[in-house]
Amino acid sequence: MDLRDYQTRCVESVEKDLEEVDSVLIVKATGLGKTVTFSHLAKRRASLGRVMVLAHREELIRQAAEKVGTITNELPEIEMASEWADQPNLLGIRSNVVVSSIQTQISGCSGNGRMTRFDPADFGTLIIDEAHHAAAESYRRVIAYYRQNPKLKVIGVTATPDRADELALGKIFDRVSFVYEIADGISDGWLAPISQRIVTVDGLDFSTVRTTAGDLNGADLSAIMEYEQNLHGIAHPTYELAAGRKTLMFAASVSHAERLCEIFNRHKADCARFISGQTDDVTRKRALRDFRGGEFQFLVNCMVFTEGFDEPSIQVVAIARPTKSRALYTQMVGRGTRPLPGVVDGLDNPEERIAAIAASDKPGIEVLDFEGNAGRHKLMTTADILGGKYPEAIVEATKKKASKAKQPVNVQMLLAQVAAEEAKRQQEADQRRQLEAAKRVQLVGKANYSTQTVNAFDILDITPAYQRGWDKAKPASDKQIELLRRFGVQNAAELSKSECNQLIGTLLGRSKANLCSVAQAALLQRMGWTKGETKSMTKKQASQNIELGKANGYKRPSGELSSLVGASEGRI
Repeated sequence: MDLRDYQTRCVESVEKDLEEVDSVLIVKATGLGKTVTFSHLAKRRASLGRVMVLAHREELIRQAAEKVGTITNELPEIEMASEWADQPNLLGIRSNVVVSSIQTQISGCSGNGRMTRFDPADFGTLIIDEAHHAAAESYRRVIAYYRQNPKLKVIGVTATPDRADELALGKIFDRVSFVYEIADGISDGWLAPISQRIVTVDGLDFSTVRTTAGDLNGADLSAIMEYEQNLHGIAHPTYELAAGRKTLMFAASVSHAERLCEIFNRHKADCARFISGQTDDVTRKRALRDFRGGEFQFLVNCMVFTEGFDEPSIQVVAIARPTKSRALYTQMVGRGTRPLPGVVDGLDNPEERIAAIAASDKPGIEVLDFEGNAGRHKLMTTADILGGKYPEAIVEATKKKASKAKQPVNVQMLLAQVAAEEAKRQQEADQRRQLEAAKRVQLVGKANYSTQTVNAFDILDITPAYQRGWDKAKPASDKQIELLRRFGVQNAAELSKSECNQLIGTLLGRSKANLCSVAQAALLQRMGWTKGETKSMTKKQASQNIELGKANGYKRPSGELSSLVGASEGRI
């Protein structure tokens, strides 16, 4: 099971980071091989002590044990419910890897938890699957127990977490070692592209639904979604728009799933089945086998397949369970992003993989979202999970455009289009400001004033990169602060670590290109030069223009004189 290029980069980054810190987080979208990656890490780190893998659901436990066993060539022991690890085999040897549920770790043993059966000194690595749950008290308790071994390293693995969780995760993990999200996987040809169709349902109104623990209240939501008119308003368009394609639907409750399934089967006999947490194992396994085999079209579930379910043949994901949680929405959509088996493996570059997916029997997935009156709620759509690197305003503008489209929309392309339109609008606004500044050049007055710290992002017209919650939680290092002060940025201590990284990269690039300093740009802008002009001005041009400004009473000279410096080198 060879690693893909991004998986290799991830493993190398984690190993390098663990030489410096005690805990790291891997953010990798569904369908990109989180289990394969941490299994390789388990194999490499087994020589440093036993490895404990934690998860919270049986499907994840079984999946992890199978993958770890295949990759490490060693059968892991399972600590879960009636299964007990640390039972030596016939040769008296224990496995180097234990896979356990978090519930089992904290239960039993007279209230101390079954984790006390294990000696922390034996374990060199603790791996937490679906680590967006790691901020919960149960996980913190288990982490604290194994951290009695001061040499323990903790590795968390998660798909895109909810932004509300990021600050909490930043307190548990010392460093985010690797980030590779859905948009990255699609751009590199590892995941199927996503198109979205927003279906407006008359009478669907979420405005009275309460918010509980950051998401729509389950009871309130179920009552609305189970209303007869809304059931048909969702089932009928889904049946028609899916057009015979294999569809996974997420429902708001068990009753909602059952009723939707009933209505689908009225449209066409035996085209749908539903599964919930109450479904017995035999029925569930038979349904999954038949779904994979194409025996029926619609698999409706209530919060069963948000994690640990892999079925690459899914072509439509219908979200009949609206949510405010980015993590939950990402998990639901991620069930359909895997390309068909064998389509992309062995291809060397993104272009070949993208072309192979486009030519396959599954060229992409379509997400159906059902829209009504959201009221005060900000409900998730595909723009939220694909727009992580765009400012919030771009994401919201994209969502509005997508909601007005009559046909399925490629959201990744729409995000890029909206961002380009916004950049053009900003450029035109900057040009208007330059013209207005030129008209005001002769207006000179006196006023009371005070000094303020120069904002390098503003002076150099740098758009701050989007910061994840854990990025905001990390303060600038002493080295970053000192380096930025040498560049003339005096407020570096007020910036986050990621803001400093972005600023340092920009300033180093400007220095290499011999462009003007922050201080020069700030002074020139106070004299009347625009951000657009100072942004591309060399140090020499800036010095010459500063002298011209000083000679003219610390204001930009009027007429052609002010544009002469820089014109000679073609850098106005």
